Amino acid sequence: QAQLVESGGGLVQPGGSLRLSCAASGITFGVYAMAWYRQAPGKPRELVATIPSSGNPNYADSVKGRFTISRDNAKKTVYLQMNSLKPEDTAVYYCNAGVSVVSGPGYYWGKGTLVTVSE
Repeated sequence: QAQLVESGGGLVQPGGSLRLSCAASGITFGVYAMAWYRQAPGKPRELVATIPSSGNPNYADSVKGRFTISRDNAKKTVYLQMNSLKPEDTAVYYCNAGVSVVSGPGYYWGKGTLVTVSE
């Protein structure tokens, strides 16, 4: 049974950092492009960053230069390092497996981890 489990969310002050992790099981992790999405209250889901099975990652303009996505195929884990956090980064962050430029998010989703950026 495929499962994606996010962790690492929490409360952080503006300017602070957090590192999110997404551990995968039940899928052939290495072949999937992985992504982080986020959804703030009252707003649509937003693509934050993607990383292919091989190749360069891509970022939303809103997080470019502040966030870094990476993956460890041996550990079946994808990470999102978030620096210089802003209040507008507050959202539930979701991990997704199988994202595609053509078809959008993949079939597999985690349940999300809440990030709150506030004084």
